[in-house]
Amino acid sequence: MRTGIIPDKQFFVNTFGENTLNLKAICIFAANGFFLGKDSYFNDTEALQPARDYKINDNNFIEEEKEYWKWHYDPRDISLKQATEEFADLFEKISNENLKSKNVILPLSGGLDSRTQAVAVSKNLNVRAYSYKFENSFDETKYGREICKVNNIDFREFIIPKGYLWNVINELSLINKCYADFTHPRQMAVMEEIKDSGDIFYLGHWGDVLFDRMGVNDNISFDEQVEVLVKKVVKRGGIELAGSLWKSWELEGEFTDYLKERISGLLSEIKIDNANSRIRAFKSLYWAPRWTSANLNVFGHYKPMYLPYYDNRMCEFICTLPENLLADRQIQIEYIKMKDPKLAKIPWQTYDPYNLYNYKKFDSKSNIPNRAIKKGRRLFREKVLKKKEITRNWEIQFTGEENDIELRKYLFSNRRFKEMIPETITEDFYNKFNNEDMVYYSHPLSMLLTLSLFAKNFLKK
Repeated sequence: MRTGIIPDKQFFVNTFGENTLNLKAICIFAANGFFLGKDSYFNDTEALQPARDYKINDNNFIEEEKEYWKWHYDPRDISLKQATEEFADLFEKISNENLKSKNVILPLSGGLDSRTQAVAVSKNLNVRAYSYKFENSFDETKYGREICKVNNIDFREFIIPKGYLWNVINELSLINKCYADFTHPRQMAVMEEIKDSGDIFYLGHWGDVLFDRMGVNDNISFDEQVEVLVKKVVKRGGIELAGSLWKSWELEGEFTDYLKERISGLLSEIKIDNANSRIRAFKSLYWAPRWTSANLNVFGHYKPMYLPYYDNRMCEFICTLPENLLADRQIQIEYIKMKDPKLAKIPWQTYDPYNLYNYKKFDSKSNIPNRAIKKGRRLFREKVLKKKEITRNWEIQFTGEENDIELRKYLFSNRRFKEMIPETITEDFYNKFNNEDMVYYSHPLSMLLTLSLFAKNFLKK
């Protein structure tokens, strides 16, 4: 079998290791929210790697393995206009090839990735789009609504209710096999209504990584690149949780040293001199397949899916573009303006009320009054009306009495989880979430919940 340059599914094979928990890998999972490289929960199982041809026997062991492609950086001397035109041709070609004669389901947000998709397919294919927002949140759906109005696309909008997770958490754990936490795939709340809207999901994941810089100087040292990646992959509170697990399992050395060693080893295998390009390659090799793709299972479980930014040809194209043209989403912005000026005039969520023609005014002095008004409205809503605006996934899943009852059930009434994770650690992070800093400790709490479902559904009795 052949894996994609960015695989949209995780595949696992057997190895000759012991059938025991891979405790070091689980610590990294706790810190990052995804496993690194070939790691899995068990020492006798490993994940297939990107851009490989494999021969796998009937016992699910690898007999042959060959890498057919490597990330590289070979920039051409081209203009932004030429790069945009080439992107347009490729993007529309690969989209139409994979979606032709199908009823397309298009999730829409206020960002650029799904907007490029709306441009590419709205005039040639049968498309049904949808957006969703939280209860008591700002109106995320308005951007999708406006995009569909401009391009005459059928549109539905949904509200993600508080506490939806507990009705679907067991099903979700069986879908993603607990290789990603449960706070992000909001679509599970409405999947039963969405899945019958068409034949195939058309998803824009990873466009924001491929078509932007990684925020560093092109010439920073290897050690500096490692430090940047550690900061990028580790979630708030992740190091603290991983360190606690590391000590409780009496693993040798320090967790932070092991994490840096792993990242350094994987990064050293990428033979690219440009730091931005190399970090993008690392994220595409190890973050996209192990985190983003794990969450994609929620779509793929119900219907086929196509991801144009995952397409091998898109990855090959990216390696030929100079970093100065990839910076600041220029190519996607110019593509939308070139192909659909009306759509480009719809506000960009990040810079609302500004659009793709004038978004650079967002940080100007002239916009200070507008930002002050928005902040004032938010404070009035929170302080006077006592209606805090929901902006984060975990807020509708972990806060409030009813959520707490469900959360405690999974954290403190699961015997196999208690055998895997010392209850003192679970109690410590649960209390810190509730009494110290919910934002900082939301990730550790989410990872403990994930590990509880793993213990319940995948640990041998």
